[in-house]
Amino acid sequence: EVELEEAWLTEAGLSSLVVGSSQTETPPVVEAVLSTLTRQQAATVRKRLDNYNETLRKRNRQPIRDVRDVFTEPETDSADPSPFPTQQQPEPPPRRYHTTTKTIRRSTNRATPSPSSAVSRLRCADWLLRDTPYSEGVAEHKWGGTCRDCIRFHGDESSELQFAPASPSHGLTCTDDLSSRDLTRLGFIAHIELSTFLLALGVQSKRSRLPHRRTRDSGVFGVSLNSLLDNDRKRFPGVKVPVFFQKLLGVLEQSGLQTEGILRVPGSAARLKFLRRELDRCWSAFDWTDVRPVDAGGLLKLFIRELPTPLLTHTHLSTFCSVLGVSSEVHQVQALQLLLLLLPEAHRNTLRALLLFLRKVVSHQDHNRMSLWNVSMVMAPNLFTRQNHGNKRSITKQQEEMEEAMGGARLIGLMIRHQDLLWTLPKFLLAQVRQMNQASSQRQFNLSRTASRLLRRKNDRKQVSELSEGVIRVHAPLHTKVSMAIQLDKQTTARDVTTRFQTESRSPDHRSVCLSVPSPAQHLYEVGGNIYERRLQPDCCLLDVYRVNPRCDWLIKP
Repeated sequence: EVELEEAWLTEAGLSSLVVGSSQTETPPVVEAVLSTLTRQQAATVRKRLDNYNETLRKRNRQPIRDVRDVFTEPETDSADPSPFPTQQQPEPPPRRYHTTTKTIRRSTNRATPSPSSAVSRLRCADWLLRDTPYSEGVAEHKWGGTCRDCIRFHGDESSELQFAPASPSHGLTCTDDLSSRDLTRLGFIAHIELSTFLLALGVQSKRSRLPHRRTRDSGVFGVSLNSLLDNDRKRFPGVKVPVFFQKLLGVLEQSGLQTEGILRVPGSAARLKFLRRELDRCWSAFDWTDVRPVDAGGLLKLFIRELPTPLLTHTHLSTFCSVLGVSSEVHQVQALQLLLLLLPEAHRNTLRALLLFLRKVVSHQDHNRMSLWNVSMVMAPNLFTRQNHGNKRSITKQQEEMEEAMGGARLIGLMIRHQDLLWTLPKFLLAQVRQMNQASSQRQFNLSRTASRLLRRKNDRKQVSELSEGVIRVHAPLHTKVSMAIQLDKQTTARDVTTRFQTESRSPDHRSVCLSVPSPAQHLYEVGGNIYERRLQPDCCLLDVYRVNPRCDWLIKP
């Protein structure tokens, strides 16, 4: 259990607190993490540290610093160091649901659905815009009641719940928009928040021990995603999903979306064995023209199933299964959203490409007869792999495996339906990352010297003066006009700025040349201040960004 607690603390960015760490003082990153936590999040960390210390004492090992040395500030009702406002616990709402368990009893007290209920089932996912963490809004579940979101989204008879994404003008961020440095710090907060959130919902989750599994260094099957990406980046710098996996999905999209029973109908075992051998030998020169859609589907499942580290990883596989213990679908989506942030980058990007393809398969169900449930049931055994030792299994064991397969199918169905929300960062997480960056002792993030030389011209030195309130200076080193001051108002968006540079920074002669040579899409980035680097969505309101990060630089680049 000590190793599991050490792994939890390490994933939360608190590795220096474990035994064997060379630091004698709390490093800046740990101080920054601790300074951003809410009371409930801090209580989760304290509980982990106490468990870790107690287990170390039983093993007669030297314990780490006392938990009171880490959390030096006393807990009082009047002083809350958290940046998020904590509200007093309200009285539990009227019990329309089960009062002794944490499951929603949908079979009792159901309201009669109105004729317009089917239309109103598309609900706006406005919980992404809240300033408080998910764990702060589910206190009612501790008393066996239901929170506001449960009543709002599950209070009436409904079919399939579907969330509409929030408006892009609210400035929401996707995982692809942040730098790897910000994503790492985001993972620290998401890890602590997920544990706090599940604990508040009464759901227990345990980390799995990593099994020993042989890996390969050549070929494509049985090779880790990182090894495949390392080889691919020698030819395609910056690629995020293995090229072989992209090619396999492309073949299926081109010829298999309308094939009846795609992914469900198995291909020939001998044929798959031959194709695997040829692809492992030299897949880049492989001719895909004679590959049938059912064989390509079999290769896709084989590739996922034989990954040395499962796509959902050994570490988090049991936590994915724990999400099924959450009674409310809206909270299941929120937990999955936090959990996917903890996956390694290669696994997260590959899973995203897979879910996008599976949604396309479901969208053609009138032709291929593969509904959402059919696709989920077919893919569950490949994503939720289970190592069986021997062929003899008891009836109880077989029933457990069947229940796990059904649960895995429900999770895959959730991820397919709500995948657009799963890659969107809730507002409170980004706010905690900003505060963490601000609290660290590192100097303010600025543009590199190389970029600064590109941004500065000889005749531009006279313009180095304090800008007025609400005025920003945007730099575009790849344009002929490399700098421009822009007055912000409530309607100014990132698209307005990039469009203005495209129209004003090019001369007529230069514009005629560029029409024949396509240039990569240009985006506006927020760089420095309390964020390392963030790509802004085209409809993002810049005045809101300016207010939360007034000291950042503004940069246009691909």
